Amino acid sequence: MPPTDEPDYEYRGLMAQAWDSLRGDTSDWPDRAFYRDLIRASGEPVLDVGCGTGRLLLDYASEGIDIDGVDNSPEMLALCREKASELGLEPSLFQQQMELLELPRRYRTIIVPSSSFQLLVERDDAREALRRFRDHLEPGGRLAMSFMLMWSGRPQTAEQADKWHMRKRLAELADRSPKATVRRWSRARYDSDAQLEHTEDRYEVIVDGEVVETEQHSRSPSARWYTQEQSRALFEEAGFADVRLYSEFSRDAATADDRIWTATATAAR
Repeated sequence: MPPTDEPDYEYRGLMAQAWDSLRGDTSDWPDRAFYRDLIRASGEPVLDVGCGTGRLLLDYASEGIDIDGVDNSPEMLALCREKASELGLEPSLFQQQMELLELPRRYRTIIVPSSSFQLLVERDDAREALRRFRDHLEPGGRLAMSFMLMWSGRPQTAEQADKWHMRKRLAELADRSPKATVRRWSRARYDSDAQLEHTEDRYEVIVDGEVVETEQHSRSPSARWYTQEQSRALFEEAGFADVRLYSEFSRDAATADDRIWTATATAAR
């Protein structure tokens, strides 16, 4: 394989810098209350896996919840630390990969929000990550993570795979002078047999109506998807008990029509 100067983590450069701006206000996202209720029921301390810039972690820490974060992107963690400092918080943040997780303490609750687990495209890495999560839970502790079925189930044409789509909206890019906005274009190809997604993202920085900077991110594959049955089997194979699948972020049981569901399970006592 030829040498490359690209870092071995996905969320970097404009992707990291524009992450919060492009997502906008997430205060009403339904997973926020779901995971908070789980934490209240299962207890602390809590580990937020794939914490990124701290969307959930900083909210929970501000409420007095004992929560740590882990992410494989140093750039996302740096942004999280900056935001934490502005709030007067000093959470413990670790730069590690899920499948290599090795932290100094155990947790009552581990959450893996935003379908971050699906960024592990190798099946062996996914299995190892689940084993690591189990080993980092106290006996009786709970794991919760969301899944998303990325493929629509319909065959994808070459034209559909090649077409770029503008994602979200123009958003102001923080800490830029002169004032700049950013927009994101994306396209994706789906391998239904392998259950893998391949993606390209293009970020454009715009000043006074002109594109002054462009950054492209390609990942092939970028994510793996699972069926509900496969997600349940993963938990059970890793030694978890009381596996439950919920419809999106409700307390209703997942149905066959759900494209988003949250799986929870208990570490053996």
